[in-house]
Amino acid sequence: MSYVDGFVIAVPTANKEAFIAHARQFDPVFLEYGATRVVECWGDDVPHGQVTDFFRSVQAREDETVAFSWVEWPDKATRDAGMKKLMEDPRMDPAAPGNPPIPFDGKRMIFGGFASVLDLGR
Repeated sequence: MSYVDGFVIAVPTANKEAFIAHARQFDPVFLEYGATRVVECWGDDVPHGQVTDFFRSVQAREDETVAFSWVEWPDKATRDAGMKKLMEDPRMDPAAPGNPPIPFDGKRMIFGGFASVLDLGR
């Protein structure tokens, strides 16, 4: 079964277009290194909870929108090899000359890798 990396971030709402441009530039590198799919989602119906919620998970402020993204890999071995290459690739370095600034606060990102246990589809 596939392996999935998931990400939740708070993006300044005014940076929506910069977020999309950032994804268009960097997401193809995931595909280059073996990912089968990359999905970027902009919060549209994200309720505030009584105990916890997406906003609190990333300490989102009033002027920010929660974004949810995932990267699908064929398996964990491909993911591990691909992520190693990604971390070494200068195109992924936000400090590298010519790379645009990250349009969100990466310190408030939550992320993790997940092994698929059920996969239904049409």
